[in-house]
Amino acid sequence: MNNLSAQSLSLHFTPLIPEAMLCTFGLLALVLVLAKIFTAGRFPIFRALCFAFFLFILAGPSVHTEKREAVPSVVAVVLDESASQDFGQRKVRSLDALEYLQNTIERNESLEMRLVKGPHDGALASSTNLFESLETALADVPEGRRAGVIIISDGQVHDIPDVEKLQESYGPVHLLLTGEKNETDRRIVVTNAPAFGIVGQDIDVRFRIEDSGALHETHVQVSLQMSDGTVRRDVARVGEEHTMSLPVHHAGQNVFELFVEPLPGELTERNNRAAIDFQGVRDRLRVLLVSGKPHAGGRTWRDLLTGDPSVDLVHFTILREPDKVDATPQNEMSLIAFPFRELFELKLYDFDLIIFDRYRLNRILPDHYFRNIARYVEKGGAFLEASGPAYASEDSIYYTALRDILPGVPNGQVYEQAYTPKITTLGQGHPVTRSLLWSGGGSMRKDKKTPWGPWLRQIGLQNVKGHVLMHGIDERPLLILNHVGKGRAAQIASDHIWLWSRGYEGGGPHGELLRRVVHWLMKEPELDEQILDVRVDGHTLILRRAAFERSKDVVKMRAPDGREEELALTPTQNGLLEHFHRAKQNGIYRFETADGGLRFAVVGEVDPPEFRNVLSSAELLQPLLEHSRGKALWLKDTPRPRLRMMRHGPYGGQDWIGLQDTQAFNVIGAEEKPAITLWLSLTLILALMLGTWFYEGRRR
Repeated sequence: MNNLSAQSLSLHFTPLIPEAMLCTFGLLALVLVLAKIFTAGRFPIFRALCFAFFLFILAGPSVHTEKREAVPSVVAVVLDESASQDFGQRKVRSLDALEYLQNTIERNESLEMRLVKGPHDGALASSTNLFESLETALADVPEGRRAGVIIISDGQVHDIPDVEKLQESYGPVHLLLTGEKNETDRRIVVTNAPAFGIVGQDIDVRFRIEDSGALHETHVQVSLQMSDGTVRRDVARVGEEHTMSLPVHHAGQNVFELFVEPLPGELTERNNRAAIDFQGVRDRLRVLLVSGKPHAGGRTWRDLLTGDPSVDLVHFTILREPDKVDATPQNEMSLIAFPFRELFELKLYDFDLIIFDRYRLNRILPDHYFRNIARYVEKGGAFLEASGPAYASEDSIYYTALRDILPGVPNGQVYEQAYTPKITTLGQGHPVTRSLLWSGGGSMRKDKKTPWGPWLRQIGLQNVKGHVLMHGIDERPLLILNHVGKGRAAQIASDHIWLWSRGYEGGGPHGELLRRVVHWLMKEPELDEQILDVRVDGHTLILRRAAFERSKDVVKMRAPDGREEELALTPTQNGLLEHFHRAKQNGIYRFETADGGLRFAVVGEVDPPEFRNVLSSAELLQPLLEHSRGKALWLKDTPRPRLRMMRHGPYGGQDWIGLQDTQAFNVIGAEEKPAITLWLSLTLILALMLGTWFYEGRRR
């Protein structure tokens, strides 16, 4: 570029008197000249020159001299780095075009290039916002120095300004398209998905399959993958809304993945997947509590279950057997007949949880009803047994069909002595008993050795099935959890948890322990020892799993683009295995544990604008291109468009794009001098006055 200095001369005026007075003098002079013309019949040239020069002097004329230095015009090259630029050869074409433009602009001394990369989050951005970055890059560039903007993109830009509201001009705007003209793509669009669902019921999800580009098929196969690995398939018509029912398996987060078979030759399969994420809630928790003879601990169960407004409790206590000889007159008894057929046959599956508290065998409940309960658990139900002394006797319910689901076998012993329940090594890693704290009043015993108060009775168990989370006397099993078929069973080998609720010698976490046991039986995800908990914090994926029967774990992750990676979970001090993973892409992440469990997580928006339309097109930018008289070219056809410097548009042709020659400059020096000196002014005025007197005197 030629950086030689140049000078510019201009005439400025700084009136010596107020402008109003100067205008008044001018009008007065004009009146005098016109009066002379009217009376004398001729134009008084010397008088007019005298008045004009006098007014010129009063206007304060000065000569302004600027020393200018030419500066380069600024051209902004905007490089689209969004996720859609990774498809096909787009990134390769983008980098080749950028290198060519950099080299070409560097050789032109009249141009300065500003490289703008957007969006800010790159591949993690949910939409392609380029003009936000462009505005920042050009904030210090005056409009008069802007030679134009060259955008290297697929054309899918989501923050294009309204041409009617543009405050400043960018100069000519050009688009170099990185894709190809005949692209195709298929995507699945979820049109309606509830945010909540009732556990045990189904929710309806509506979606639509859209094909862009060349249309090939009218019907396609859609797969639904659940967290347990089950895959359900259906057929949907392209372009029409389709409804699919999803089961609500459990409370808390439920995530499913919808996948539509790919279109041959399509750009990407990333938008062929859609995550369905909703919260499962329980309408009402129906609990059947069957108690044996009344005892001090019965109130603990009632307080726990009736204290929760979402629990519907059905409580029966067997006080009198049908054939028991009792001298009390019948009309004075307020007992009701036990509705065993209604509870254990007709409405058994209406209950979410069945609790037997110190129940002993009698002649009321036939054995086939126990078989019904066992089948209920194996098919997905929940059963909790709180053992009393009867469990160690010949009247134990173990000697029924319940033996198939009960975790512990009675050894016939009842241990009557003080002991403090303790969490086993296994229990320290189980969500039910991990970090089980007691912050109640008097939380320490008098001897200050143990944090919890003692229990005074334990039922002896042997041949335990399941996981022992707490033990008591001589490390005998106290709390056992077991998976039975599709259901779950738990057993507490004591009826003295009520001592904690009464604060005996400090008490203990009775409420929290029983709440966790019940929620584990209800298959709450946060208490499942096998569940992989995946949470999203911004662009960080947090994987947590209970350190239960494992010291480390490896999880297989599938990224949105289909790439797979193994993540190692490492132990923490709080009994968890944990891993933090920085996401490099937006979309659906799939995690599979070694035992086949599946979890899904969504980073970014569920349906981001970035993947709603991935076909290369100038359609969105066309209004701005036309407004600025710019041009759109396909890099595949014109990989190296020629650059031209122009004063006026149109700024583009078949294989070239034009930039505005702004001829911008910086003022490096300025000087201002009076246009005429005072003495010369007085001399000229005097000369004009004498000339006027002499000329007009001779005329008379």
